[in-house]
Amino acid sequence: MTTILAPASRAFDPLGIAGRSLPMQAALLLFGTGVLALASQISVPMVPVPITLQTFAITMIGVLYGWRLGALTVLAWLGEAMMGLPVLAGGSGGLAPFVGPTAGYLVSFPIIAALAGYLAEKGWTGERMVKSFVAHLSANILCLVIGGAWLAWLIGAEKGLALGVTPFILGAVLKSALAAALLMALARGKAKPLDL
Repeated sequence: MTTILAPASRAFDPLGIAGRSLPMQAALLLFGTGVLALASQISVPMVPVPITLQTFAITMIGVLYGWRLGALTVLAWLGEAMMGLPVLAGGSGGLAPFVGPTAGYLVSFPIIAALAGYLAEKGWTGERMVKSFVAHLSANILCLVIGGAWLAWLIGAEKGLALGVTPFILGAVLKSALAAALLMALARGKAKPLDL
């Protein structure tokens, strides 16, 4: 039984999402929110600010789940955060992150999952490493643009750029390269969809 959460056929579908039943897709959604919560707690020390694996996990879920289920998974994770579960970076949750300096980034997350997933469905993933890198980097840059714009509105354009965009560009490039490399390895190693 297939659902509207994934198209009937996808060029890159290592998890076999397109053929999964609604209950299995719901289970994958819940699993994905757990992955996002865990990735949000993993930080890589960088100067001047540490970088979490949050956006890496978001774009990967978009690619692996497809743009529909990927975006829905991210929305569910944000819903968990709104309910107060400590699933965001630093173990935060509740409504405060959605009205403070991080609000723009949070708003961008389902959008960037959908963008990465949409580009993957158009063939920008797997063994097409350059296109995969560009897809992930585009999503990461879009996150910085939306998040930086909100921050600039709060504290001014110069400070918003200096604090909310510039420090994260290197991390965006590194996470995009890692995602492209992992997806290429997955595409080369898969003979059939993973049996879940």
